[in-house]
Amino acid sequence: MKGQIIKIIHNTHVVLSDSKCYECSCRGKIRNQNIKPLVGDYVIFDKDENVIEEVLERKNFFNRPMVANIDQAILITGLKLPDFSLNLLDKLISWMEIHKVEVIICLTKEDLLSKEELDKVYEKIDYYKSLGYKVVSNKDIDTIKKLLVGKTTVFTGQTGAGKSTLLNKINPDWDLKTGEVSKALGRGRHTTRVVELFMFNGGKVLDTPGFSALDFTQFDKIDIRDSFIEFRKYPCPFKDCMHINEKECSIIKKVEEGEILESRYRHYKKLINQDRR
Repeated sequence: MKGQIIKIIHNTHVVLSDSKCYECSCRGKIRNQNIKPLVGDYVIFDKDENVIEEVLERKNFFNRPMVANIDQAILITGLKLPDFSLNLLDKLISWMEIHKVEVIICLTKEDLLSKEELDKVYEKIDYYKSLGYKVVSNKDIDTIKKLLVGKTTVFTGQTGAGKSTLLNKINPDWDLKTGEVSKALGRGRHTTRVVELFMFNGGKVLDTPGFSALDFTQFDKIDIRDSFIEFRKYPCPFKDCMHINEKECSIIKKVEEGEILESRYRHYKKLINQDRR
């Protein structure tokens, strides 16, 4: 039978097929092929022996968190406690672009900012909207529910930004644990421990412990460059230009002219210059 792994606890793989769950182990041949089944994987399994026979080809996958076959990511972006971080947002967007995952930015804790502070944030956010990224507020529950229809969606973002709280508002039956933000450290406590896929509204939702230690050194520099989608609008006169040092580079000029958000370009250079030893 064909099914999908919706949860993994130790060596037990919970496979969903025809609205029924099966607790399965893996055939030795899968381990011998150095294949590690992930939550989100589609598999062929024996329902009588409760054994996974084959892991089917993936659309995409992440190592941390260990999930597969993701359509879109809702990036939970807190504006206060923890502070608004464009650096983390750009890293997450780049990560999703490299993995061919659609990006939706979800803003939380807007009520903790003054109108002046909020206006400054939205000046930045308007730039992301101009690139074609969808932006929603965590108050727009109905809008978020519609975005989940027919998609496999991963929720991630800053620790303490309100991910589990938002998921509980979307569906209180999930009853996910939430954690307060530590005032001393300025960040939240991790509350998600097990990666799990939930069925909801004709789609699937992945709650994860978060994308910790995003390691961009595993990617080619060209992949990182191409994940900053605004660069595509301005053809560069130099073939395979990395937009770092060339004086006549069109991207550098557009940054200087304000057409490309300076913080985006600065974060791009940080990712490109990460040690790849």
